[in-house]
Order: sequence, then C-alpha cells, then structure tokens
Amino acid sequence: MSSITNVTIRFYIFSLVESVFKTLTLTLLFQPNTMFNNSHLGLAALLFLSFSFLPLKIFCQNDIQLGIPLDIPIALSGNFAELRSGHFHAGLDIKTKGRQGLPVKAVASGSIRRIRVSTKGYGKSIYIEHNNGLTTVYAHLQKFAPKIEALIRKYQYEKESFEVQKFLKKGELTVNKGERIGLSGNTGGSFGPHLHYEVRDSDSQRPINPLRMGIPVEDSQRPQLQQLHLFDENENLFRSVALQKVNDSLYKTELIETGGTIGLGLSMFDRQDRSYNRNGIFSVSLYLNGQERYHYQFDQFDFKDGQYIPLFIDYGLYVSKKRRLYKLFTPQASQMSFLAPPPSTGQLGIEAGKSYQIKIKVSDFHGNQAFIESYWNGIVRDNPVTNEDWSGAESILPDKDYLFDFDGNGVYIPKKSIFRSTQLQLFPGNDQLGIRIPDIPIRKAWEVYLAPPQLDSLAQQQTAIVQLAEDGEKIFLPTQKKEDQWTVKTKKKGIYTFARDSIFPSVQATNFKDQQWLSKYRYLKVAIEDKESGIQSYHGSINGRWIRFEYEPKNKTLTYDFQDLTFKNAKHELRLEVTDGVGNTTVKEWTFFRKYNLNE
Repeated sequence: MSSITNVTIRFYIFSLVESVFKTLTLTLLFQPNTMFNNSHLGLAALLFLSFSFLPLKIFCQNDIQLGIPLDIPIALSGNFAELRSGHFHAGLDIKTKGRQGLPVKAVASGSIRRIRVSTKGYGKSIYIEHNNGLTTVYAHLQKFAPKIEALIRKYQYEKESFEVQKFLKKGELTVNKGERIGLSGNTGGSFGPHLHYEVRDSDSQRPINPLRMGIPVEDSQRPQLQQLHLFDENENLFRSVALQKVNDSLYKTELIETGGTIGLGLSMFDRQDRSYNRNGIFSVSLYLNGQERYHYQFDQFDFKDGQYIPLFIDYGLYVSKKRRLYKLFTPQASQMSFLAPPPSTGQLGIEAGKSYQIKIKVSDFHGNQAFIESYWNGIVRDNPVTNEDWSGAESILPDKDYLFDFDGNGVYIPKKSIFRSTQLQLFPGNDQLGIRIPDIPIRKAWEVYLAPPQLDSLAQQQTAIVQLAEDGEKIFLPTQKKEDQWTVKTKKKGIYTFARDSIFPSVQATNFKDQQWLSKYRYLKVAIEDKESGIQSYHGSINGRWIRFEYEPKNKTLTYDFQDLTFKNAKHELRLEVTDGVGNTTVKEWTFFRKYNLNE
C-alpha cells in the first residue's frame, strides 16, 4: 500500500474520530440527561481530547506527498512565511527561468473552489480543494486552462468587469492530478515572472509549509547570519554587534557587557541551491546558559498573524532604511500563532556581576544550520539618551479613542489603532494638517478630515486630499466628500492637504489606427496612463457591447482578444472610457473593419 494511501486512511480515521468527538460535545452541552451533564471532569476530558487530536490532523497533512506544479527543476525566489509588506508569505515563489507561459499543473486531484482575476495581489489565481483535507493555490498566472478560461470569461461578461472572483461548489469543476490548469505568468502584485504556490488546511484556511508536501528543492547552503542586535525592556533597539565568522557554521561576538531586561534581534537570510535570492528563515532557537528561552518554526501560521509583523521586526529600522531584522523575543501586544507561549518569551534578565552564555541556532527546512555563541558580563546599564524633541507632544494610549479638531481640520484616532502608548504632535494650518509620531506601526487606520476648499464646482470635483511625501511628491488619496467635511483614511504620518488633478488620462492605441482593417489581428492593444491621481476605472465596448479589456498596470496596457466575441458585420465602432481618481474621464472612439469569420 502506498504512503499516500496510508496517509489518506489516517486522515479519514482522524476525521471520523473528530466527528464522534463533536457529537459527544454537542450531547454534553445540549442534552440534560447525559452521564456527563453534571461532571466538570467529563467536560475537561472531552476538551482535552479535542486538543490532543489536533496534532494528529497536522501530522497527517504534513505527511502527505503532493505532486509538483511545474515540470522544471525547482528554484525558489521566496520562502514560506518570510516577511513581506504587511503579511507573512503564505507559500513558495517558484522561479520560472525569467519567462512566462510554463504549464502549471494540479498537484493532486480535486475541485476548483475559487477563481480570481485581479490587477493586484495574486493576479490570476486558482484555488483547488482536494480530498485529503488540503487546498492548493496557484497565483500570478498568465492564463487559465481552456475550460477554466471559458467559465471565468463567461462570468466576466455577465458582470461586465475584468476583475472578478467566482466561488464554485465542490464537484462543479474538477481537475485530475497532473492536469494543466494554466500558464505561469507575472500578473497582479508580482515583480517578475514566477509561480506563487500555496498549501492550506481546507477547514481553517491556515497556510502550511509546502516543503512538507514533497517539493524537491536542492539545498546544501546554511543560513547566513549578519548582525546581532540588542533591545531594552521597552523594545527599543540600542546596540548592534558585529558577528565574527569562525567557520562555515559558527559565528561569535566580542564580549558583551550589558544588563537589565534584554531582547535580541538578528539580521539573517537563507539561500537554496539554484537561486541567489535572499529568502526567509525556517526555524530559530535561543538559549541562555543552555536553557531554551525562545523558539519558532514555520510549519504553518494564521493569516491574522500578519497584523503583528511591525512588532516582529524593528519597525523604525525598516521605515528609515528598509532593513528587516527579526526579533528573538515575543513582542508586547503580539498574538502570533507560531510563537512559543510564555514563560519562554525570549526576554533575558541580565544581572550585574554575573556571566552568561548566549547561543542561537538558526535552521533551514533541509537541516542546514548556523550557530552564534556569545559570552556576556552583567553590568548596570545606563539608559540610552534620545535626541528627539517631543516637548509639547500629546501622549496617546492604545485603549482610548481620540478626536483632535482645529476649526474643522483634525484627526480621529480609534481605539486599538496603536499597539502601545506613544507621542503625537499635530500641526494645523490653512487647508492642511501635519501629523508627527515616532516610527511606530499604526494598526488601524486613522481618519484625517479637512474643511472643504472654496472652489468652483469643476475645481472641487478635480480636487482631493493628498499626502505630501518627504520629497514633495503628492500622493492622491481616496477622498470622501461631504458638504462640510472631506475625509481620508491613513496609517502614515506626514502633511495632509488639498491638490487638484486637472489632467485627463492619456489613452493611445498602440497596435492599430482609426479606419484600419484588422482581419488578421488577434488582439487590440491600448496604452492608458494617469500620472496624477491614477487610473480608477475603464469601460470598453464594440458596437455598444461591453468587451473584456484585460488591464496590466505594470506596462499600462489594455488588451482585448478578438476570440472573445463574434460580430457579424464588417464595420465596428470601438469606444473606450478611462477615468482617473478624481473623476476626469477621457473618451476615445475608433472605427475599424474586420472580416467576419465563422471559425472564430
């Protein structure tokens, strides 16, 4: 019997046990005459069983061997759970040799449960639910396979929208293991051709490390450790220590003299064979005098963990220098699912007059390891002095909401929008509001509001609230306009004021001309651009009928495939409306001719 069959049997045994447990639990809770009704011990026993069986499910899933989504040697440009902007990376980024159009295959048989088309995020993506309790995700696709493409194209025409998301019932559209489901691409928020591949638990939708499912990645390289960092009891970075490489696996530091409550941070990355990308770390352990004080390992995580990424790194360093360093202690106010629970929080109590050995072990998924050994002497440490002037600043707390108003201009700060107390300075002015805070993460958006400018109706329509960047660039923001107040949502400090965008979007045909015969053309291509408030929407039609223009913001191009629709006349009227962020709309019309082809 194959290993996959054994794993599947174990999974179904778990599911049966889980079902029986749920039935017992419901009986306990809702049937008054059961043997458990008056027994707290019985309730405790059932709850214990529920948590006892959870690791069995994880074990069954982690032991499943799936297929490979691409028929090429696997090289990674991104690891599971590495840090991205605002989220932990939920899968693997598989390199496609710098090109698009490689066949992408289903790694197991199953039902397509979700198809999404977006100009952001995952771009064109497919979600497949399998019968082993897992769901796999394939993102940034260039195209879908024909049967998937036909279904989503029909849905796009029904909704008259290129960007759509369609959910399907189990069994409605099925695929077999190894079946081609699309072609690799570079759509959405991708910065280069690759396949983003995920494995999730179907019930919880928690991402699971795909390397546990048999993805063959060659890896003989140890993690690379760059610099050690020290944080004080308030989680402020106060010292960085160089690492001295002793050999291929061992690093040491100079003797460190410090004291008090100390947290450590580490700059580090990992590489695999076949790739020069600096990828994320799989596992870290911290030891104080031989006792483990902190540990994490990225087997799986929860999507809600992403909100705590600004705490998992030194946020100020990231904002100022775009450098990420990993904290090796549990940050205050964080609830990340993959971190070991207290008392092992990683905070080190260093007492004056005592000596300590610090050891850090960093591992990749394939067992390659690197170590840091550091010896410390405890002393009375002086608190660092900051040169920042916060005189006159307002102290704000995370468990309160605040409203600061200055004659119609102001900001509303909702409760729990920051992780811990901080300083705030506001600088009101004519038609503007300046916000200054330390480099801390804002968890929930603030609402900045300004009294409307006194302008004529056209100028008011073309005006919005903008954030002024440090280099003077105007960042137009989606503005809610009411008669007495305009508002925007923001998570950034800076100056907020008004700016006008009176420049209409640029719309240019790139592969055809007005009055041209296009019988041998497969596509229509149009370049669209707006350098001020950005493209907000577009609408294209031929002979009054909506057509599916595919928008690719990276090259600012709209593309229409003539195979989408059949028109029986030879003369056609193409109309395209493009609207920017403040409502300026450019309308272009072209006449073209095309021979009717019954085979299209």
